[in-house]
Amino acid sequence: MDAALSRALERVADGLAAMAAGNPGPYTACWADSADVTLFGAWGPIEKGHHAVTRTFEWVGSRFSDGELVPRYEVVEVSGDLAYTVGSEHGTVRVDGGDARPMTIRVTHVYRRIEDDWWLVHRHADLPPADQRRS
Repeated sequence: MDAALSRALERVADGLAAMAAGNPGPYTACWADSADVTLFGAWGPIEKGHHAVTRTFEWVGSRFSDGELVPRYEVVEVSGDLAYTVGSEHGTVRVDGGDARPMTIRVTHVYRRIEDDWWLVHRHADLPPADQRRS
């Protein structure tokens, strides 16, 4: 894997850990400062543009406290100046001051290489539904 992409994945992991503890700053710093970044968020928001996306992450961070989220990747692929990850984020979180509870989020991230570094440009996340094949 490209060393710069490895560093970007480490920054995202650190950012997710901070987000689950209530500090969205390190995660928002992983995003390209671009009008075409997009978010399809796990709690419903759909946003476009750096300002709207990072404002939404400030709201998300305000809901979390005393938690942790750790990414696990099923796929990491690079094609030219674009890369993507497919996987999940797992941890224990407190949401809106509630009790600590486990959380799993399915996530696809898209990255763009800009001046020899990788930046997030898209997140699609959801809370996984029950597998209906088992019902």
